[in-house]
Amino acid sequence: MIMIKSQRELRYMRDAGRVVAGVLGELSRAIKPGVTTAELDRLAEDFILARGARPAFKGLYGFPASICTSVNEQVVHGIPGLRKLESGDIISIDVGAEINGYFGDGAATFPVGEVSPEAKKLLAVTEGALYEGIRFARQGNRLSDISHAVQSYVEKHGFSVVREYVGHGIGRSMHEEPQVPNFGKPGRGPRLKAGMTLAIEPMVNAGTHEVRTLGDNWTVVTGDSKLSAHFEHTVAITDGEPEILTRL
Repeated sequence: MIMIKSQRELRYMRDAGRVVAGVLGELSRAIKPGVTTAELDRLAEDFILARGARPAFKGLYGFPASICTSVNEQVVHGIPGLRKLESGDIISIDVGAEINGYFGDGAATFPVGEVSPEAKKLLAVTEGALYEGIRFARQGNRLSDISHAVQSYVEKHGFSVVREYVGHGIGRSMHEEPQVPNFGKPGRGPRLKAGMTLAIEPMVNAGTHEVRTLGDNWTVVTGDSKLSAHFEHTVAITDGEPEILTRL
């Protein structure tokens, strides 16, 4: 069942969303060659805790850290550790925060130093696909209108969307109904209603859409070792324009 949020619940979700946005802003300034992904994780956790929130990912399904740090060909769920970032890398940061029993979820992919033209294009297209999807997150549309918009935008630019991992509903739980794929035909699925809250998150690969999971049982990588990017916002359906809850 898709939960409809009250105005009180949306206020709590805005609080959580502001924390998520703040973490991504803080990390964007810390990302540079020589920084380890573990250092980024500590910075994120300290930021979240200092604002009276809880790192939503830590312990979720057994995940050991407060953020996911996915570098280059890593798509999602990368575990922070001793890896030092190098100039030319790209790093996807996925972060969740819970406050007052409600969740926010967001992600962005950042360049490390000077990156290749292909990497710059991949980041721009993936972020553009997120906003293209959000444009269709309007009351009266069908859920798959979002999915179709994302896929069409990505493929128009010569990239591919991941099929195995999708967006999701969010609210009192990090993952609620419905699933929000980044692919599909328009005009299908439930009709969007004011009060629905969705985590829309294109995961876009430079090459094949196929992925595989590494031996740590968490880190997902592209099937051809080409680059991947990930952008995400938590969005509320309203009776007008969609409201992005994880925007600074």
